[in-house]
Amino acid sequence: MKAKESSSTGAPLLVLAKVSAILDCFSVEVPEPTLQQIIHGTGLPASTCQRLVQNMVREGFLDKEGDRYRIGIQLVRWATPGTIGLDIVGTVRPILHALRDETGETACLYVRDGAYRTVVSVAETRHVVMRPFYVGQVMPIHAGAPGKIFLAFDPDARVAIQDAELTRFTAHTPDSWEQLDEQVELARSQGFFAAFGERNSDVGSISAPVYNHAGDLAAVLGVGFPVQRVGPDDVERLGPAVARAAREASEAMGYRAPQRHPAAPRPRRVRGAAAPADSRPREHSPASVSPS
Repeated sequence: MKAKESSSTGAPLLVLAKVSAILDCFSVEVPEPTLQQIIHGTGLPASTCQRLVQNMVREGFLDKEGDRYRIGIQLVRWATPGTIGLDIVGTVRPILHALRDETGETACLYVRDGAYRTVVSVAETRHVVMRPFYVGQVMPIHAGAPGKIFLAFDPDARVAIQDAELTRFTAHTPDSWEQLDEQVELARSQGFFAAFGERNSDVGSISAPVYNHAGDLAAVLGVGFPVQRVGPDDVERLGPAVARAAREASEAMGYRAPQRHPAAPRPRRVRGAAAPADSRPREHSPASVSPS
């Protein structure tokens, strides 16, 4: 059935913007918000938001269970064809080249196969002095920055190496589970990781996670370089650049970062009553950069 067209060309776009704002309130981290969370997340008037949400439930965009909402099965069905044949290498290639141009260093994309990581795409540095990275290159995940990202954000990665020996390639290779776990926790807390001389004494790397549309780790993106040109003092400059490129790659793969929603107004406290628990999302201060 053909939808009725509005006489005002701006009206349909205005409604779509409001619908989009409502859908932005749903994420992997907050899959079932309440109506109050949606109202605060969108900033829409309560009556307008409630009316739109009810209409979206009726049309299958949303499902309702109790006082919570989730993305509707109908909307999931419409979205499924968009995930078929999504080529991560082709999608991320322009981002790798942009990262290479921004940092001046070789940019690589890695996927994991068991206890190993494999280079699947490369944008080579234009510097004369370089360390070769090539498509198909296989390396263990316990040594080097990319492996720390796999271990930090892919639960199956730790399972894959739990019975493996932590081979020591250089004096800087982590050779104990305690040391490796400390590095993985640092990678998890700051969203990227920098390593120097762990696999080859003259090579360093900085890496960050790339997520797919479902919020799962799809790959690891990063830069590799000779340590004679890039050292720990450069991490403060290069780390955020790598993390930004990884976020851009994740968005290109359909990932949406979790939205922070303002808390509902706290109820007025009655004298003598216990203070209500603080349900506001807490802001985390950025972790200090501490390359290994």
